[in-house]
Amino acid sequence: MLAEGSRPARAGRRARRGAAGADRTDGPGQNPHLQVPYITRAIPTYDLLGEGALDRIEAGMDRILSEIGIEFRDDPTTVDLFRVAGGKVTEVSRTVWNIKFEPGMIRDLVKTAPERFTQHARNPANSVEIGGDAMVFAPSYGSPFVMDLDNGRRYGTIADFENLVKLGQSSPWLHHSGGTICEPTDIAVNKRHLDMVYAHMRYSDRPFLGSITAPERAEDSIEMCRILFGSDFVDSHCVIMGNFNTTSPLVLDGVTTQAITAYARAGQGSIHVPFLLGGAVAPLTMAGAIAQCLAESMTACALTQLVRPGAPVVLGGFLSSMALRTGSPTFGTPEPALGSLVMGQMARRFKLPLRCAGNFATSKMPDGQAMQQAMMSMMSAVQGGANFILHSAGFLDGLLSMSYEKFVMDCDMCGALHAYLNGIAVDDETLGIDALAEQGPGEHLFGTAHTLRHYKAAYWDSALNDDQPYETWSEQGGADSAIRANRRWKELLANYQPPPMAEDTDLALKDFIARKKTSMLDAWY
Repeated sequence: MLAEGSRPARAGRRARRGAAGADRTDGPGQNPHLQVPYITRAIPTYDLLGEGALDRIEAGMDRILSEIGIEFRDDPTTVDLFRVAGGKVTEVSRTVWNIKFEPGMIRDLVKTAPERFTQHARNPANSVEIGGDAMVFAPSYGSPFVMDLDNGRRYGTIADFENLVKLGQSSPWLHHSGGTICEPTDIAVNKRHLDMVYAHMRYSDRPFLGSITAPERAEDSIEMCRILFGSDFVDSHCVIMGNFNTTSPLVLDGVTTQAITAYARAGQGSIHVPFLLGGAVAPLTMAGAIAQCLAESMTACALTQLVRPGAPVVLGGFLSSMALRTGSPTFGTPEPALGSLVMGQMARRFKLPLRCAGNFATSKMPDGQAMQQAMMSMMSAVQGGANFILHSAGFLDGLLSMSYEKFVMDCDMCGALHAYLNGIAVDDETLGIDALAEQGPGEHLFGTAHTLRHYKAAYWDSALNDDQPYETWSEQGGADSAIRANRRWKELLANYQPPPMAEDTDLALKDFIARKKTSMLDAWY
């Protein structure tokens, strides 16, 4: 599996009949009170474990860090930073070091990281808050393949990448453009990051993630942001983030640490996510996996603070189970979902924003299995208090494939979650006693003043579900959800309009990309 790293939009409109016979449309117009640049949760988080159990997990993290340590490879500069800060360094070889940390040391280093921060978008109306009670949905990340019902499973291309950015921009239920939505395998490995970052900048006006696969690619991503936002603005504001995976178990390689350093030195954000497959690179038991996840992620977060105190970071957890009879990863299962709830508690304890879970699925089709697994995983992020949810749309085939159909199915689910996270308002108006009193017992409420005041925005309305009688559905062709999703993404792309960009900015970005590409030969691995 590849490493992950990865203005309310116009949407296609399909007229339908709604409550009280009024017209309504799919997309942003149907629930105006839910159109937000990010979600501010109005429901509480769910605390699964008591303080005693959390203390034991934190102590387990400290034991890992103090007794086993973290291995660092090919980056003596990072090793020196931790040595000066108090880490106990043992040279394993000329390019490998083990560092052990006294209990509490890593936690103390991370205290300078902000509990909440803003990632700015080129359209200021779409800037997002990350941390606290804010929640941000972003598309899936890192798949080498794409799939749709028409063309099946195939390697991703830059055309697919651009299409998926456009689909994300077209959804009112996503807040972030994401990163490596799919691998554009038709472009050389050492150059594709330029096209991916440009696609996010040109075809979306939401925040995005940059490249992390090499330090120079991280630097290119940041430099392109200086062109887009202006150097002075980038120097003092977070406009881009990198999504970093540790090499589990308990390793940080030099490519990763140098790219982390590049983002932190520029004052930009970084997400630190161990990908822990239970029984393979982490303990099978969830408590042990969480302790290891914290040890790895917190150490990476601490590095950013040694480079630049106050640099924004996101604690990450990618917990997954395994089919023990085959060794295959499994996603959307209950144990990692419970782990995400606990990660939420630990993130609040450490006062850090959290990234975890998403619309995970191992299904090979956008079917019932896919959505069952997705909901199990996604609800754990929602209930657990995650602040940045990567993989909110499109994740299929155990992250090997980005599905066009599941992308729009997941976006629809994200719309439902907007309503869910909005909670229930309780006041004289919402109690609606006047609606019952107006006609009295035994009379319907369709025409009451209360119904007429609220029907347009009372309920979330799916853009994909078919809630008609069976006979009507059958007469219209009997399309299942995957077929409806296939029609939907095509409609969205047909109606997509790019957000405006100043011509001189666009030309400057294209010139930068052209100069970088001509400065190096293609590399395909």
